[in-house]
Order: sequence, then structure tokens, then C-alpha cells
Amino acid sequence: MAARSTRTLVRPIGLIFVGSLGNQVSALLAASLFVVASTVSISTLRFLLGAVILLVLFRPNPGEMSKEQWKQAFIFGASIALMNQFLYAAIARIPLGAAITIDFLGPCCVTFFGIRQWWIRLWALVALAGVALIAGPSSGLNPLGVVFALCGAAFCALYTIFAEKVGKSSGGMGELAIAITIAALLTLPFSIHDAVRLDAHSWMLLTLAGFVGVVIPYMADTLAARFTSAQIVGTLFAMEPVLGTVLGVVFRGDVLTPHLVLGILCVTVAGVVIAWFGAAPPPPVEQAPRRWPQQ
Repeated sequence: MAARSTRTLVRPIGLIFVGSLGNQVSALLAASLFVVASTVSISTLRFLLGAVILLVLFRPNPGEMSKEQWKQAFIFGASIALMNQFLYAAIARIPLGAAITIDFLGPCCVTFFGIRQWWIRLWALVALAGVALIAGPSSGLNPLGVVFALCGAAFCALYTIFAEKVGKSSGGMGELAIAITIAALLTLPFSIHDAVRLDAHSWMLLTLAGFVGVVIPYMADTLAARFTSAQIVGTLFAMEPVLGTVLGVVFRGDVLTPHLVLGILCVTVAGVVIAWFGAAPPPPVEQAPRRWPQQ
């Protein structure tokens, strides 16, 4: 049984790792453009370019989608748009690792509210202690950046839920392409003024960020959710804080205090415990052997 569970998790683990790495690399590429355009514009244009690539690849037929699929695609797209807008606003103000770690609280909550075992719920206190270490007065982080990261976490929870719904829907990748297009269009009106001012180099970086940080990660997350549940996907998202912290230090020169490192570890470990054990099915109840009346 353990071997089967391991084999079952191999594909989701690989997919989430690739998606997480793509997200972090894309965030680094996009962050380099914050000096020439707003975070709203950079996030939106990145999604617009990613949407074009997905539409060309999968060529969805909107007329074949049911009302339920349109509803799912719209909520999924809106959650993607808002999750990324808040995350990018946070990254512009606080270290990448801290922003990604707070964002990870969203998937944790997806599992937490369905947990019945009290001992697993106690790990939520560890996660809260981690957030306090990351965002408390002693951390020295920009308070507005922390608020933006918390807002992003709320929409990341919604994203995790609908990634499973879309992944297991008959619409598949076509529905994902529609959702990403919706995500781009929702915030496009706020980005047109910056789009006309970007040079060729900036558009090249945005195109790369769109492919690496939109096409690859969202395809990977959707496929992972098809092979497993939203709770397990939420557990695997624990890789993102670690990757974000390492890449932020190496490529952005983020400074990590002992409080910040300890806080990231607390949230990551607590999140894994909550999501993993909360997602595990209850053990089967052994029935007593039936006692037949003696003849």
C-alpha cells in the first residue's frame, strides 16, 4: 500500500516542483521590470501573453462549454488574477521568500477547515507563530507588503480549490486557457497605459515570464490536481516557500534575519503536517467477525 501511495504521488510531486520553480523564476524576471511599469501592469501583461500561448496550444471552443464550466472558469480566472496581483504587490515590498510563505497559508486553510483531529489543528498555532515571526514588528518588513501577501493567500486558497475542479473537468486544458484569458482581461484596463510604453527588451522578458510563470506552472498545477486532490496539492505547495527563499537570496539579494528564517520554517512544516494528515483518509474500521448461532 505504501509503495502504491508513493507511485501515486510521483507525478504530482514532479509537476508541482516544475510549476513552483517556474513561478519563482517568473517572479524574479517580472520583479526586474517593476522599475519601468506598475506591478498591476506587469502581472496582467504576463498573463495576457501566457493566455495567448495557451489559446494557440489548446484552441478551446467556448461554445462547447456548459454553464457550470463557464462558472468554474470565471471563478478560477478571477482567483488567479487577484492572487497574482496581491502577490506581486507584496514582492515589490518584502522579500520573495516571506511573500511566498504567507501566500502558502491559503492552501493550508483549504485542508485545515476540514480537519477533525484536534492534534492536527494544534499545528495551526505553529503556523500562526511563524507568521508572527515573519510579519511581526521585530521583522522590519513593510506592513503593507504583509497585508498584500495575506490577501494573496486568501485567493490562493480559492485557486487551490478550483484547480482541482478544473483539472478534473471534461474541459481540461481548454478550460484552463479560458480561465487564464479571463484573468488577463479582468485587469487589462488598468495596464494599457504601461503596455504602450514598454520597449522590446521588456516585452521579451514579459514573454519569457509568461511562458515560464503562466503556461508551465498552471498546466502543471491543473494536471497535478487531476491526479490527486486539492488537499495533496496544497501540501506539495510547501516547496514554494523554500524555493522562493533560496532564489530571493541568490538572485535578488534578499536579506534574511534569524526571525524570518525561523518563521518560514514554522509555516512550511506546519503547513505540510496540516495538509498531509488532514488529507489522509480515516483508517478502515475493522468489523468483529460475525458470530453464527451454533446448531
